[in-house]
Amino acid sequence: MAEKPAWLRPHGKPWGRGAHRVVFDNPWIQVTEHQAVAPTGRPATYGVVSFKNIATAVLPLHEDGTVTLVGQNRFAHADYSWELPEGGAPLHEDPLEGAKRELAEETGLVAAEWREVLRTQLSNSITDEVAVGFLALGLSEAPNAQHKDETEDLAIVRVPFREALDAALAGHLQDMLTVAMLLRAYHMAREGALPGALASVMLG
Repeated sequence: MAEKPAWLRPHGKPWGRGAHRVVFDNPWIQVTEHQAVAPTGRPATYGVVSFKNIATAVLPLHEDGTVTLVGQNRFAHADYSWELPEGGAPLHEDPLEGAKRELAEETGLVAAEWREVLRTQLSNSITDEVAVGFLALGLSEAPNAQHKDETEDLAIVRVPFREALDAALAGHLQDMLTVAMLLRAYHMAREGALPGALASVMLG
């Protein structure tokens, strides 16, 4: 990893943490209320949503420059979302293993090559959720892949990379990990970090 530039140094005091209590808990998240002191010295009550999984996202990139996306109805925004295969890996598990599982279960694909290309914090003002993004190359059909989540009704589409990227930039794809991963792959293609023939068809 490259050395951080000087301007990335933190400033000021960190948040102070005092007494806390759990106000909600289920198999996926825990909500904790903290008595805190802000970096300015002002007292505050702060709620934090802690996730029990690491979020994973997979960009399945085919040799012809197409990508596989998954469509489903999402509860929180009460809308339909086309996005990358995504899921969660338990905190004790290697995120790559969770990503491989999600790709097979959601798309029926396996990959010969995996690259970790993104680590990010999601909504870090109120949650501690982190995400890891992987590029999956050398794709083929997974033997005996079965979707195991009984709450998901998924559709699958395979589209040109540039078409997916343009849809994200136009606001038609709004899932943040999907947008971030498409932009990351575009940057990799532009910077020569992907095989030349693949980058050429991606950039179109």
